[in-house]
Amino acid sequence: MTEKDADLLFQLDQDPEVMRYITGGTMTTGEEIRDTYVPRMQSYTQVENGWGLWKITVTGSDKFIGWILIRPVEFFTDSPENNNLEVGWRLMRSAWGKGYATEAAKAVMPAIEWNGNCDRFTALAVEDHQASINVMKKLGMRYLESGLNVDPLGDTHCVYYQQEVRQS
Repeated sequence: MTEKDADLLFQLDQDPEVMRYITGGTMTTGEEIRDTYVPRMQSYTQVENGWGLWKITVTGSDKFIGWILIRPVEFFTDSPENNNLEVGWRLMRSAWGKGYATEAAKAVMPAIEWNGNCDRFTALAVEDHQASINVMKKLGMRYLESGLNVDPLGDTHCVYYQQEVRQS
């Protein structure tokens, strides 16, 4: 995804239920998308490494239903883990419970592994976000730890799941 997708990012964030485990249900404003989220996305996007937001669309209709995130763990610190990639997802409520997050992550993760610059994938979620934890488990990730996720937009206590990349 690029800055040209700002309207899609905005649309996705307009459902309080989509935002419940991210902002407590507060919807993102157009100004926040433009002034904060697009520049933030641009800062970690590296097409050659597969880092960024990958748009999820329904096959056959091209209907936007969400995104998959790939970026180094601890990206917004002085010591990002470039070989430990965070995988995350956000989907429209109409796409929940249909396997799209798992399917999209299973398509993206091997493409990232292929470039050889990834030792492991890490995903995080607030402790009571069972739907995201279920996706992590379906991806073959294992519980790693609970801890504070430090982020410039706000710190959150999370559970971390991880999967080692199989080197061939």
